[in-house]
Amino acid sequence: MPEMPDFDEIMKMAQNAQAELQKAQDNLDRIEVEGAAGGGMVKVRATAKGRILGVDIDESLLAPSEKTMLEDLVAAAINDARAKADVAAAGEMQKMQSTLPLPPGFKLPF
Repeated sequence: MPEMPDFDEIMKMAQNAQAELQKAQDNLDRIEVEGAAGGGMVKVRATAKGRILGVDIDESLLAPSEKTMLEDLVAAAINDARAKADVAAAGEMQKMQSTLPLPPGFKLPF
């Protein structure tokens, strides 16, 4: 059976994990995803952290008669971007977690 690390080692491991987690969180704001709806007529760019960077709307949807459809497409594009951001964030967190010397079965709270 391997020897248990002492308290100082455990604290250093926890501080390292916290620093790595912060670095991974900071990286999430640099990863961009694009959500789309209506066959690409509405696009939303966002970071993996969920910050909306921009919205692109096809001009054909700007007619007053298209207002309800445009609102639905914007919501759908935002939700698509959010889902892609969640996937990108989970991938980054998995990469970060795999580099930490954590005990088997230990999961960080994501």
